[in-house]
Amino acid sequence: MSVASITAGPAAAAGAGNGAVFVSGDLTLHLLRRATFGPTPALRKAVKKQGRAAWLNKQLSPSSIDDSVCDRLIRDRFPHVNWTIPQARDGLEPFSWDLMYDVSMATIARATWSKRQLFEVMCEFWSNHLNVTNPSDRVWDNRQDYDRRVIRKHALGRFEDMLIASATHPAMLLYLNNADSTKDNPNENYGRELLELHTVSVNGGYNEQDMRNSTLIMTGFGVNWRHGTFQYSGRDHYRGPVSVMGFSHPNPDADGYSMGIKYLKYLANHPSTAHHLAYKLCERFVSDSPDAALVDRLAATYLAKGTAIAPVLRQLFNSDEFAGSLGEKTRRPLEDLVATLRVLDYKPDRKGRQGMQALVWISEGLGQQPLAWSPPDGYPDVALSWQSAGGTLARWNTHLSLAAHWWPQELRQPPLVELLPRRLPKTHGALVDALSKRLVFRTLAAPHKQAVLGFLGRSASDPLDSGDEAVRWRLPYLVALILDSPYHCVR
Repeated sequence: MSVASITAGPAAAAGAGNGAVFVSGDLTLHLLRRATFGPTPALRKAVKKQGRAAWLNKQLSPSSIDDSVCDRLIRDRFPHVNWTIPQARDGLEPFSWDLMYDVSMATIARATWSKRQLFEVMCEFWSNHLNVTNPSDRVWDNRQDYDRRVIRKHALGRFEDMLIASATHPAMLLYLNNADSTKDNPNENYGRELLELHTVSVNGGYNEQDMRNSTLIMTGFGVNWRHGTFQYSGRDHYRGPVSVMGFSHPNPDADGYSMGIKYLKYLANHPSTAHHLAYKLCERFVSDSPDAALVDRLAATYLAKGTAIAPVLRQLFNSDEFAGSLGEKTRRPLEDLVATLRVLDYKPDRKGRQGMQALVWISEGLGQQPLAWSPPDGYPDVALSWQSAGGTLARWNTHLSLAAHWWPQELRQPPLVELLPRRLPKTHGALVDALSKRLVFRTLAAPHKQAVLGFLGRSASDPLDSGDEAVRWRLPYLVALILDSPYHCVR
């Protein structure tokens, strides 16, 4: 059995439906792998003590969770992410990317160290669904405001409110060119994506005329070019009858703002939107190929609860389909990075933010810098989209760099020997078992354990003492090898 047999790449873990062999049947761990950016021993212990249902209820009510440590980190190291658009315009050189990179760094920091883990997972989900690429030139002064007032404000609220907030935010209107769309020169980019990506989906039942009318309805939703804020312009609004998928309006005058809001509410509450969002939530939390019956049940709840997201998530996590989906999802590169930081118990820089800045560069090298996907459809969330030799090698290099504390050195990491039990195992086999339980929360299957021992050049029964190279200079390599395996990359 070669080492390569347990480092076969991310898609091997779950893409073929065989990922369950790499995870235990512990439902607490299953919940934490999906509803957080990665379990830790302390979090697992805490959830087992309070119970999964109680933990989930608190996560669905993030304001009830004391997250003051992470809040203080963001406030002290990234104070400008709370800037309004006028503050950003006053405080930055025009078209500076500095603030957008602050948003990227704060995103990784929150994913890694926030106690409101499900909230942060949902912020990532909605940032993909209502994608506005960060960094990009047209959102230099407003992307932080979009993150705060659209995504983070509504991540566990009502989708209807989030959709309206995005449709009236300059970041979205500039990114998808609606700020340039007028009655005389309509730009169809936003009107199309509003249907195709944000609401009913490409299979939702609309046609070319619907898409054209969607564009015309949204003319006038634009930007005050002097101040950079949202502004409705009746002068730019198209007048005349419009209809889209059962929504119709005579649209007789230039006051199209109220009509546009009615249209957005109609789309948010459309059955096709309910199905589209339910499918995507199942794809994120359950399986690359979601069960149709679960999607239908979640869609019905979404409509019955007035587009509220929390009831849908509660139903999802309590479903039989979720419980039975062990091993059916794979961590994407950013999740792998953050999960590694969490399980190795990394902490932020003592001062400054060079270490957190390095994490952005690492995520870029892995192919998933937070918020940076260029097309409007957001990062994909199926295993096959991330299957490549280069991507796998990049993950392995990252695991070793973090285990050995080579880079970024500014982040704080406990001594690696703290991963070992207080009483050193007596044999090399017991050492591999102890490290596996600490890092991937279970022992490795016998052939995989033998492969790791082969890397060490030892047998399971070989004695171990504190001077052995396996717990000295080779320890980072041993830790990284276990993290390289599908046991770690399964979500």
